[in-house]
Amino acid sequence: MVPRRKVHVLINPASGILPSLNPIIHGLHRHWETPENELTIQFSSSMEDGREKARQAVNAGTEVMLAAGGDGMINTIGAELIGSETALGIIPTGSGNGFARHFDIPMEIHRAAAALVNAEPMPIDVGYANGRPFFVTCSLAWDAALVRAFDRSPVRGILPYVFAAVYEAFEYEPEPFEVVLDGVKKFTVEDPMLFTVANLTQFGAGAQIAPGAKANDGLLQLVTLSQKDVPWVIPALRRVFDGTLDQLRRIDTRAFRSLEVRRPGGGPMQLDGELIHTSPDVEIHVRPGALKVLVPGKQV
Repeated sequence: MVPRRKVHVLINPASGILPSLNPIIHGLHRHWETPENELTIQFSSSMEDGREKARQAVNAGTEVMLAAGGDGMINTIGAELIGSETALGIIPTGSGNGFARHFDIPMEIHRAAAALVNAEPMPIDVGYANGRPFFVTCSLAWDAALVRAFDRSPVRGILPYVFAAVYEAFEYEPEPFEVVLDGVKKFTVEDPMLFTVANLTQFGAGAQIAPGAKANDGLLQLVTLSQKDVPWVIPALRRVFDGTLDQLRRIDTRAFRSLEVRRPGGGPMQLDGELIHTSPDVEIHVRPGALKVLVPGKQV
């Protein structure tokens, strides 16, 4: 008798776009409940609850973990899978879905469930900022502070991000960042508005902050923009959505393996959509191939 593949599903019932859980449940049963799979479905009531259930599933020998949620939930669940043999699959139900968009996972729930059934697990890199893992982006300047304004919004989607960005643009006061890349390249960003480290291409909602980022090249991308250059970039904001942002002269993009940054004081740091307050000194590095992910068509 051929052993059945253990497939564990964790669903975030509070995720951004879910009017009902029925499409997820139906899609999972339709595409994943087969003689080859042993399917288990659970709900995540909180970050800690999700972590605990993910740990239990990994310890039970789960081969595939499907997470139905946004980038924040993916970070929570995926962190427990790092270094394990359990592969992560994504059913995108969040507001931005940067992780899923990078891997061309369909945004429609039934199509996503179907696309992942025969997808092969592939190792991808994981970024770490002061010891905390991230899979999509980590931000330290205005691009982190805008998450604070977005969190206050009662609605989700791209429009609240725009309003949050405008609000924080007036409120944010940049401070100089002293940066060391790979232990040798030293420089200062005097007035950073954008200071994002990208493991994948997306901010979310189709906005590509690092169009050249690769999920499995052993590198992260540092994307910076100075406050004085913002007026030159605003007229070309369409480039964020057409994959050519890195072609703008005033957008500085650098590939690296390790980064040290020192700020005059502590400040906000965004990791896959979660905002925390961190110390003046931040250390970021990449751990190559640390997480297995189901990728349709094997494109990374």
